[in-house]
Amino acid sequence: MPQTIAHPVHHELIVKKSRFLCCVQPMSDRASAQAVVDALRQQHPGATHVCWALLAGGQSAAVDDGEPSGTAGRPMLEVLRHQDLEGVLATVVRYFGGVKLGAGGLVRAYTDCVAQALLHAEKITLQRMSTLQCSLPYAMEGWLRRELELAGAALLNVQHQAAVCMQWSIPEDQSSGLIERINEGGQGRINWLKFWPS
Repeated sequence: MPQTIAHPVHHELIVKKSRFLCCVQPMSDRASAQAVVDALRQQHPGATHVCWALLAGGQSAAVDDGEPSGTAGRPMLEVLRHQDLEGVLATVVRYFGGVKLGAGGLVRAYTDCVAQALLHAEKITLQRMSTLQCSLPYAMEGWLRRELELAGAALLNVQHQAAVCMQWSIPEDQSSGLIERINEGGQGRINWLKFWPS
C-alpha cells in the first residue's frame, strides 16, 4: 500500500569534495514542487545544480537541472518508487567540488543522498477513500447518520430538499460492506446518486 512521509527529512553527502544537500518532503502537486525548487535556487545561488523528483500520480517529474541526462532526477524518482511512496518531493542541491564524478558516480550520489534521508522519515500509509452519496426519506436521516458514525465514515454534506441528500467518505475497502448494510436497512427506500473512488 502506498505511503507518504509525515515531515521533511534532510541528509548531506560529500563525494570527492562535491556537497549534496537533500530534502525529502510531503508534496501533492507539481506547482507546489516547482515553488520549493525556485526557493532553493534563491537560497543557494552558488549551487551548481538543484535536481528534483516528484512522485505524485499524474504530476510526477524527474529533473536533472544540467546534470548529464538520467543521472539525477530519474535515479531520485526510482528511490521514491522503490519505497512505494506517493505525494513526495525529493530535492538535491549540489555544490560542485572540482572533481568530476562520471555518470555512475552521479547516479550513486543522488540515489544514496535520497535513500539516506528516507532512513529518518516517518512514513504514513495512504488510505484510498470512496465518496458516496444517496437520497432518502426524512424519517431515515437519523438512522443513516448512526450507520455512518458506526462505520467511521466522514459526513461531507447534507441537503434537505424533497428528500434528504447525504454525502460521505469512507476507506475504499470498507465501502461495499457499508453499502450492503444501508441497502438492507433502507428496505428499498435508498436512492444512490454517486460513487467516486478518490
